[in-house]
Amino acid sequence: MDVHALRRRLSPAGQEHLLQFWEELDEAQRAELYAELQAMDFEELNAFFQKAMEGFSQSSQQERVDARMEPVPREVLGSATRDQDQLQAWESEGLFQISQNKVAVLLLAGGQGTRLGVAYPKGMYDVGLPSRKTLFQIQAERILKLQQLAGKRHGRQCVIPWYIMTSGRTMEATAAFFAKHRHFGLKEEDVVFFQQGMLPAMSFDGKVILEDKGRVSMAPDGNGGLYRALAAQNIMQDMEQRGVWSVHVYCVDNILVRVADPCFIGFCLQKGADCGAKVVEKTNPTEPVGVVCRVDGVYQVVEYSEISLATAQRRGPDGRLLFSAGNIANHFFSVPFLRDVVSVHEPRLQHHVAQKKIPCVDPLGRPLRPDKPNGIKMEKFVFDIFQFAKKFVVYEVLREDEFSPLKNADSQNGKDNPTTARHALLSLHHRWVLNAGGHFVDENGSRLPAIPRLKEAGDVPIQCEVSPLVSYAGEGLERYVAGREFQAPLIIDGAGVHELVRNGL
Repeated sequence: MDVHALRRRLSPAGQEHLLQFWEELDEAQRAELYAELQAMDFEELNAFFQKAMEGFSQSSQQERVDARMEPVPREVLGSATRDQDQLQAWESEGLFQISQNKVAVLLLAGGQGTRLGVAYPKGMYDVGLPSRKTLFQIQAERILKLQQLAGKRHGRQCVIPWYIMTSGRTMEATAAFFAKHRHFGLKEEDVVFFQQGMLPAMSFDGKVILEDKGRVSMAPDGNGGLYRALAAQNIMQDMEQRGVWSVHVYCVDNILVRVADPCFIGFCLQKGADCGAKVVEKTNPTEPVGVVCRVDGVYQVVEYSEISLATAQRRGPDGRLLFSAGNIANHFFSVPFLRDVVSVHEPRLQHHVAQKKIPCVDPLGRPLRPDKPNGIKMEKFVFDIFQFAKKFVVYEVLREDEFSPLKNADSQNGKDNPTTARHALLSLHHRWVLNAGGHFVDENGSRLPAIPRLKEAGDVPIQCEVSPLVSYAGEGLERYVAGREFQAPLIIDGAGVHELVRNGL
């Protein structure tokens, strides 16, 4: 360890304070800190900081974007409800592309379950379904089913490679979890793990923050760190070698996500798009989700906090909210577009600034837990690249069919938690069974109403779970349920139909 050379690197960058406790560290701590600092490009880091802070102060001073916003025009919008006559054609195109091994999925799985009250990656979370399946398993089984559906239709074996972006905090645990469960039936070589970058937290005056005497405070560089990681870890090269053309990118926490959704992919391809966003209609003007729209003619996501209430409340002639396209971090990219982003545009992307309360040490090396923001974390967002698309499209789906995120523990605010996620999936599967001609009865054999009367917050949907290995999106259930009556809880999986009450379970 050449600590003198390290000091000479730190000094011109104004970061020499990082070695202020060097003499107090033992050998192992010194080795760890030395390796951490050696891996950092301080010139680049200072440039990131300067650019991010300039952008932050400009955006703070700018007027709201309201006057410059336009809603998504109808000609680039596809809708699962308003374009039902085209859904079959879009789905057929998507399944054909999958059968030709031209579709990959890319999962953003860098987050830990901290807000859920657990210390492991969010994808390993079990929301309490009758099957006890985790988010990772549900998504893996949807991929397996889609490979089977596309292969059967076109008479050939096919593969949907699954690229999983983890962070430094989740990489090891995620890879070990998949290995333990034998990749949930997927081939190991078709599940590719890679890691997003990390950036140090910085004080408001540009100093890297020490978490303790011998460790820098590090954080993932946002889900937009994806683009840098695609190049740095040769993921683009892997996609190109496999002949992939379409990539579906999504976040791990949506229990209803239709992984590699053939309708979405088919829609984007038939529109000739290089970039697409799947959205849900906002439930009300003040719902805290970003909106996909155009600003000064360029597509982007405008955060809810950047829009005035008057603009959020505006409605079109049809009575719908004018700015209704709620962003759900669910995107389509063509591989040539991603290649352009990685090679040309990514370095021009500016980091966003998040002011945070960052645990650190005081000048005497004592641990400090600040009660107000003492620094920033820098991150990029996955949607920052919409602006570079030559042909951008938007695909609107029903929230109750496709979006129920898992963000909070059950003890918090009653929203986006394990209970709401579990209920959303059970409710969807209940509708699938009804649509396939099945019926539910109570303990006296009386048929239950098709529309459940969920009036109270404590009411629960009918317990009904369909394995993704049986049905990807409600198809093919007639042979299991048509004309039959069931008593919940009901599970339909590869082994058949199980009524847990009647089975005495």
